[in-house]
Amino acid sequence: MRKSLWTPLLALALAACATAGPDYRPPEQSAATAPGAQGAFLSAKGSGFSDAPLPDQWWRLYNDPRLDGLIEQALAANTDLRVAEANLTAAQAVLRETEAGREITTSISGGETLARPSGVTQHLPGTMSYDFGLSASYPLDLNGRIRRAIEASGANVEAVAATRDYLRTSVAAATARAYAQVCTANYSLVVNRRVVALQRDTLTATQRLFRGGRGTAFDVSRAQTAVETSEAALPGFEGQRQSGLYLLATLLGRPPADYPREVEGCARPPALGTPLPVGDGAALIRRRPDIRQAERTVAANTARLGVAMADLYPQVKIGGSVGLAGPLKDFGSGSAFGFSLGPLISWSFPNRPVVKARIVQADAQVQADLASFEGSVLEALRQTETALETYRRDAERAAALGRARDSASVSAAQAGKLFRFGRGDFLSLLDAQRSLASAEASAAAARVQLVQDQIAVFLALGGGWS
Repeated sequence: MRKSLWTPLLALALAACATAGPDYRPPEQSAATAPGAQGAFLSAKGSGFSDAPLPDQWWRLYNDPRLDGLIEQALAANTDLRVAEANLTAAQAVLRETEAGREITTSISGGETLARPSGVTQHLPGTMSYDFGLSASYPLDLNGRIRRAIEASGANVEAVAATRDYLRTSVAAATARAYAQVCTANYSLVVNRRVVALQRDTLTATQRLFRGGRGTAFDVSRAQTAVETSEAALPGFEGQRQSGLYLLATLLGRPPADYPREVEGCARPPALGTPLPVGDGAALIRRRPDIRQAERTVAANTARLGVAMADLYPQVKIGGSVGLAGPLKDFGSGSAFGFSLGPLISWSFPNRPVVKARIVQADAQVQADLASFEGSVLEALRQTETALETYRRDAERAAALGRARDSASVSAAQAGKLFRFGRGDFLSLLDAQRSLASAEASAAAARVQLVQDQIAVFLALGGGWS
C-alpha cells in the first residue's frame, strides 16, 4: 500500500523537473528598440551641442572645484541617499536569505516528560521519559521554485540599486542648481547695483543742475523714482541667495544655519567651456537609472510568475532524522535509537484554483510592468527632447538679449553725454537709462536661466552615477 502511494507522487514530481515559468529576456519589440528611439536627438542642433557621450560626473564640465566638492559632499551625506543605501542593503539581505533556501536545513529537538496514569490515588512518582532528535532536509527544487525566487530577489536588488542611482542623479542636479542659484543671485545683485550706481550718478547730476537753475524739481523726482525702483529689486536677489544657501545645507545633510560659508560670495554663475555633450537615444536608454529600474522590475516579476507556476507541482525534499526516545531508565540502550530517511513531498493540490488565480495575477503584473517600462522609455525621451529644445531656444534668447544690453549701454552713454552738454533733454536720458536697466536685468536673467537649462539637460540625460 505504501509503495502504491509514493510511486505516482514521485513520478509526478519528476515530471515537473523543468524550471517552472518563462525565462526572462529583455523586451525585443518595444519603444526602447524602435529606430526613432536609438538615433540622434531632434533638438540637439547647432554649435551648442556635441554628440560626444555624456561623462558620468557631468558637473566637472564646469571646471569649478568648489562645485565638485559640494556634489561630492552631497553624494556622501545626503539623507535621501542614506535611505536608498539602507534599502539596498535590505534587498541584498533578502537575496541572501532566498539563496539559503537551497541549502541543507537542520533542526535539533529534545525534551523530558513526567507521566503518571490517571485515576491513581496513591502518590506515585510516575514515569520519566525523554525524546532527543536531529533532523536534516535538502530541497531538490525539481520544478525550479527556489531558482525562480533567487532570480526574483537578484533582479529586485538591481532594481533597488537603480533607484539609488536615480537619486544620485537627482541629488547631483539639485546641488548644482542650488549652487548656481547662489552664484546667479550674487551676479544679478552686481548687475543691478551697477544700474543703481548709474542712476544715482544721474540723480546727483540732476540735483546739481536744479540748484544751478538748469533743471526742475520734476526732473529730480523722476530721477529719484528711477533709483528707488531699481533698488527695490535688490532684496529679492539677496533672498534668492539665502534660500539657495539653505537648500545647499539640506542637501549636504546639515542644518540651515550650517550652510557652506565658502559659497556665500560666489559671484560668477557656472559656465561651460565646451558644447553640451548629449550622445544619442541608445546611450540615454542604457544610462537612465529609472529605465533600468523599470526593466529590472519586469525581470523580477517574470521570475515571480515562475514561483507561482511552481506551486502547481509537488515540492520534494530529501529528509532524514536520527533520535533517541523512551523511558529515562533505558537511556542509551539500543531499543531507544531510531532513524528515518526518504523523500518529503508537500503539495497544495486541493487549492489548485487558488494557485491558478495567483498565476493570472502574476502574469498580469508582468504585463503591467512591461507597459511601465515602455512608458519610462518614452517619458525619458520626451524629457530629454524638451530639455534640449528649451536650452537651445533660451541660448538664442540669451544671445539676443546680450546684444540688446550692449546696444542699450551705448544709447545710455550717448544720452548722458548729450544731456551733460545741454544737447539732449532729461526725458530722453531717463528713457535711455530705463531701457538699459531693463536690458541689463533681462540679459542677467537669461544667463541665469541658461545655467538652469543646462542642469536640466544633464538630469534628463541621466548623468551622475557610474
